[in-house]
Amino acid sequence: MAEEKQYTLTEAQKKLAVDLFNRTWELLEKPDRTPEETELMINCVHASCYHWSVVGTALHRERGEQMIGKLYCLLNRPEAALHHARQCLELAEANGFKDWDIAFAYETMARASATAGNRADFEKYHVLALDSAEQIKEKGDRDYFLAELGKGPWYGTE
Repeated sequence: MAEEKQYTLTEAQKKLAVDLFNRTWELLEKPDRTPEETELMINCVHASCYHWSVVGTALHRERGEQMIGKLYCLLNRPEAALHHARQCLELAEANGFKDWDIAFAYETMARASATAGNRADFEKYHVLALDSAEQIKEKGDRDYFLAELGKGPWYGTE
């Protein structure tokens, strides 16, 4: 019988954070997600962010908040989307994040603003996202970001 791997608490929390984040992506990209899977996805993303808040860095927390904001935008839940998008942007700005992370923080704010029907904030953050895309060093990362920025839903603000 194979011996089971033992983890320290920190190792376990890191593993859970990663596994839950990846599971969120799987569910987020599933075209025929059931209502039960949507609830599971919400639980996974919040649990992942929690574990990163315990054992991760500000960058992990920023990326977790970004994912939560994105998820609530796609679910058309504006209040939650705006809350987590603001958390993401505050972490990015407070820690001087550049490149891909600030671009996605602006994209999340633009998307959350669109979800809330706030055209002025949508336009402000969409421009900031486009401008910040130019600062993404790796072409593949920049192309991925721009592809994500081009996806909906934008709730009539585009």
